[in-house]
Amino acid sequence: MAGGDYWTSNYPQPTFLSSAGYAVHVDCDAFQTFDFTSPAAHQLSAWAIPAAVEFWLGEPAALVDQLSARFGRQPMLPDWAMGGAIIGLKAGDASFARLDAIRAAGTAVSALWCEDWCGIRETSFGRRLFWDWQWHRARYTDLPARIAALKADGIGFLGYANPYLAVDGPLYAEAKAAGYLALRLDSDAPYDVDFGEFLAGVVDFTNPAAADWFAERIIGREMLDFGLIGWMADFGEYLPTDLRLFDGSDPMEAHNRWPVLWAEVNARALASRRMTGEAVFFMRAGWTGVGAHCPLHWAGDQLVDFSRHDGIGTAITGALSAGLVGNAWHHADCGGYTSLHGIVRTAELMHRWFDFCAFTPVLRTHEGNRPDDNLQIDSTPALLAHFALMSRLHAALAPYVRAAGAEAAASGLPLMRALFLHHPDDRLCWTIQDQYLYGRDLLVAPVVTEGAAARPVYLPDDDWRCLYDGTPHAAGWHERAAPNGLPPVFVRAAAPMREALLALGAAHAAAARGLA
Repeated sequence: MAGGDYWTSNYPQPTFLSSAGYAVHVDCDAFQTFDFTSPAAHQLSAWAIPAAVEFWLGEPAALVDQLSARFGRQPMLPDWAMGGAIIGLKAGDASFARLDAIRAAGTAVSALWCEDWCGIRETSFGRRLFWDWQWHRARYTDLPARIAALKADGIGFLGYANPYLAVDGPLYAEAKAAGYLALRLDSDAPYDVDFGEFLAGVVDFTNPAAADWFAERIIGREMLDFGLIGWMADFGEYLPTDLRLFDGSDPMEAHNRWPVLWAEVNARALASRRMTGEAVFFMRAGWTGVGAHCPLHWAGDQLVDFSRHDGIGTAITGALSAGLVGNAWHHADCGGYTSLHGIVRTAELMHRWFDFCAFTPVLRTHEGNRPDDNLQIDSTPALLAHFALMSRLHAALAPYVRAAGAEAAASGLPLMRALFLHHPDDRLCWTIQDQYLYGRDLLVAPVVTEGAAARPVYLPDDDWRCLYDGTPHAAGWHERAAPNGLPPVFVRAAAPMREALLALGAAHAAAARGLA
């Protein structure tokens, strides 16, 4: 059950888009199953009567426009979020010296992300966090001054929060005394969830006072007023189905709505400080309408390997799927996250993550659940040199990303796009999950297969140029070498920014030759 069950599903969106030219959304909060196994018909089942079953007709891009308008479109990200790498470190005070060394290697850095700003809890799963969302003074002894110094140097500081409170933290006691926690069915005691060697209470967001308290007391005062410019708004999907909620709603149906309530709490905190569009939180959990509140999605906890169903490649599949229903801004943990049962990062895996994440809207690293057992971006000079190179390329692509972001705000088209969004008549484009269009004018084909020095790339009908040397390429399949630092990427000849992109690619290729 490591992948979850019916009450831990991260993003069970009841919507699908068909290659037959239509999209369907089931307006129902209850548990649902969609069965596509029959060649003759689709079968949709729900545990409650839907308010509506909604249909749209059109080409794929038009359907995404309509779906994103229905569910809510994400706004443009602030420039800092796409203008350099967000470096994830959880080493307490030692994080700052490591950041200095990472920057000294030539890395373009926009922010430092220390999810352990609230403290850590070591468990058998790995290095987890202390779920009490405020500054942990012992782990970060002078954090306000550190944040101020980073800000003066143009570097933001990010933290972490989720909608649960550890029973051994002071915020739990505060929430319990105020009656802000979800309760047990058999008593007025808080429903404490076992999250693996520790218990945590569920802040009851169906209680308006509890939602306001979390937005103001925790996110507003402990995070935004403290100086954080962003945070991982983790979880949101773990609402138990056997608890009692303030508004009397059935938790079996409230479960699916919970990520949207969680997103609303975070967005409300930003609005209260007039920081909407300036600070950024990112979520993995979702449901119908989450994009109207959450500015940035992330792919969740990939294994630190190349496995087909939970490794690096699934971050691409997830981005392409999420982008169809309003999540225009998407990214992943660079390096992956989950390390269990002897699965640890290899240098090859890290290099492939660097190449992939440079061509995503946000480049954010993660040390993973077992940082001491796994390679990090600064573990070797070769890894750091490669990461620094790709971070500079990512930062240099910011003008192109902003232009694609403006298109996303106007039309709902995601920045990472399935090929069929612009090539619906090409049947192959409906089946390819390991390459994507980055905006309208770049086609990216990262290497997500272990041991591969090259990969096949499919170019749909258009006039393409290699990003690195401008060589023309016709439509169809091409076998492309993919050394570290030079993942296969192509530019549309008709791109408005073609010359600037090709010049950038040529300069990057010259720098990448030194990686070997």
